[in-house]
Amino acid sequence: MPTIQFQLNGRPTAVDSDGDQTLLDVLRSRLGITGAHFGCGAGECGACHVMVDGRAMTSCDMPMWSVVNKDVVTLEGLGSAEQPHPLQTAFISEQAMQCGYCVSGILISAAALLKRNPSPTETEVRAALDRNLCRCGSHNRMVRAVVRAAAEMATS
Repeated sequence: MPTIQFQLNGRPTAVDSDGDQTLLDVLRSRLGITGAHFGCGAGECGACHVMVDGRAMTSCDMPMWSVVNKDVVTLEGLGSAEQPHPLQTAFISEQAMQCGYCVSGILISAAALLKRNPSPTETEVRAALDRNLCRCGSHNRMVRAVVRAAAEMATS
C-alpha cells in the first residue's frame, strides 16, 4: 500500500492506504477522527463534510489519492472544548442543533464559507448550507448562528 501524505488539522499526516479507500473511512477507522459522519455514502447529505484546502467537501466519496499534499480540516480541527471556534460558540448560544448527526458537516460548511466570505448575508449562508441535510428542523437557528459567528469574528 502506498503512503498518503497530507495535512490533517494542521499536522503533517502519513497513512498507508489504498489510494481508492475513502477519506471518511481512513479518518474514522484508521485515525480515530470521528467528527465527520457517514450518512448517505453518495456525497449528497453533507454529514461527512471536511474542509480540503479551504473548501467544504464530502469525504464519503473522496478517494485518498485526492488529498495527497492537501490541507484537510475536520470538526476536531475547528476548535476544542477549551477554545471553541466562534461557530461552535454561536451554535450553542442559538441552540442550533438537536440530534447532532449533521452538525459537524454543517459547521465545516459554515467555516469554509466564513473563510472565503467573512461577512455573508443570510441568503449566502443558506446557499452555503444547502448541501447539508438536517431533519431536526434546526436550519433557521443554524443560519442565525452562522450570521452571529460572522459578526463576532468581525469584531474580534
